[in-house]
Amino acid sequence: MSFTMNRRNFVKTASAATLSASMYSRVLGANERLNVAVIGCGRMGQHNISVQKGTGLVDVTAVCDVYESNLQEGMNLAGKAKAYRDFRPILDDHSIDAVVIATPDHWHALMTTLACEAGKDVFVEKPACTTLAEGRRMVQIARRTGRIVQVGTMQRSSPVFQNVVNIVQSGVLGKISIVRTWLVTNDYPNGIGSPEDSQPPANLDWDLWLGPAPERPFNWNRFGVGDRWSTFRYFWDYAGGMMTDWGVHLLDIVLWAMNEKAPSSISAVGGKFYLKDNRETPDILHIAYQFDKFVVTFSNQEANDRGIDGLGYGIEFYGSAASLFVDRGGYKIMPQEGGRFERSQMPNNLPLKYSSSDSGNDAHARNFIDCIKSRKLPISDIETGHRSTSISILGNIAYRTGEKLIWDAEKEKTTNSESANALLEPSYRAPWKLPSA
Repeated sequence: MSFTMNRRNFVKTASAATLSASMYSRVLGANERLNVAVIGCGRMGQHNISVQKGTGLVDVTAVCDVYESNLQEGMNLAGKAKAYRDFRPILDDHSIDAVVIATPDHWHALMTTLACEAGKDVFVEKPACTTLAEGRRMVQIARRTGRIVQVGTMQRSSPVFQNVVNIVQSGVLGKISIVRTWLVTNDYPNGIGSPEDSQPPANLDWDLWLGPAPERPFNWNRFGVGDRWSTFRYFWDYAGGMMTDWGVHLLDIVLWAMNEKAPSSISAVGGKFYLKDNRETPDILHIAYQFDKFVVTFSNQEANDRGIDGLGYGIEFYGSAASLFVDRGGYKIMPQEGGRFERSQMPNNLPLKYSSSDSGNDAHARNFIDCIKSRKLPISDIETGHRSTSISILGNIAYRTGEKLIWDAEKEKTTNSESANALLEPSYRAPWKLPSA
C-alpha cells in the first residue's frame, strides 16, 4: 500500500515521465471503459470517486493519498482499486488512462504536467494552480503532449449557468456596466482557531504532503483535514483563501458570459481585521477589475454573513435594460420596471426566473470522459481554467502588494510592478520541478 522513493529514484521516474506521451497512451474503443486513478482522497477526492463511478463509464482502478485515513476512505468508495501513498507509480502504470487530481492546490500544476508527460489525460480540481506561470506551463504541456485537461469549474456544465451566458450574450439585459460577485460568511471571532505546531500523525507523510511547498512544521490548520472544508486554503504556501477557492467559480462565469480573457487593471483593499486564528489570508477582501467598458468586483467578508440582497454568494449583472442574479440554484431577471425600460420590452419567451438542482457535476465528468475518446477540447479546457484561475490570483497579488496592477494579458505580466511580477512565478522546494514547456 505504501511506496518509498529516494531522490535518485525520483530523478529516474521524472526522466521517464518526459518520454513521448504516445508511448503510454492506450488506443480506446468508443464503448470501452476507462481506467481512472484518483489522487487525493479527502472530501473533494471522495466526491470525485463517487461522480466518476456514477457515470458508469469508468473503473476507478487506483486511489492515492499521503494520509492513511483518507486513503482508506478512498478505497472504501472505489472498491477494487490499488492503493498508493505516493502518486508517481500511478504515472508509470500504462493501464491507467486518466487521473483525477483532488489534492491541495499547491500540487495541481506539478501533478497535472507530470501526468501529461506520462500520457495521462487529467481532470484537475480548481484552482488550476497557485501561480500564473504554472498555469501557462500547464497549457503548454497539455498542448505539446496532446492530453485532455479538464478543470473542475463544473458550473460551465450546469444548465443554470449555460442559460445565463446565453441571456447575457444575447444583449437582452442592455449595456452591462458592472458585474458584482461575492461570498460571505460569519466565523467571528475564532475563525479556524490557532492550534500550536506539533508532530504530524504517524499515518501521514507530512514531507510528501508539503511536496514543492516550503518546509514547515506540521500544523493541523495547514494540513486542514477535519469535519469541515480543508483549512490549507487559508495559507499562502498552498492556496489563496476565498479569492481562489470561490472567486475562480464566480469569475469563470463572468469571463465566459462577457466574452473576456483578462482585465486591464486590478486593485484591492482588505486585511485580516477580526478573526483571531492563524490563517494568513484576509477576512475582508474587495477586488475591483477594470475591463474595456465595464467593471467587475469580488467581495468576501468572513465576519458578517449578509451579502448583496441578503444572499450569501452569487453573481449579478447590471444592464441598462435589466439586472440578472445567478447562483447554483437558478437565476432571476429584474427588468427596469417604471424606468426607461419595461417588462414589455423583454422577450416574451424569456422566463424571469429559472431554477434547477443540477449542479453540473455529472455532466462535467461525462464531458471529460467524452473528450478523452473524441480528443476534442473539454468545456473547461486548461486554457479556460488558466484564465479563470489567473484573474483570481491577480486579485490576491493586488492585495498582497498593495498596488493597482496594470495588466498586459498577452505577455501575462504587469507593466508597473516588479514586486507583483515576482509573485507570478512559482518557487519549488527541491527536488520538485515543473517539466519544460
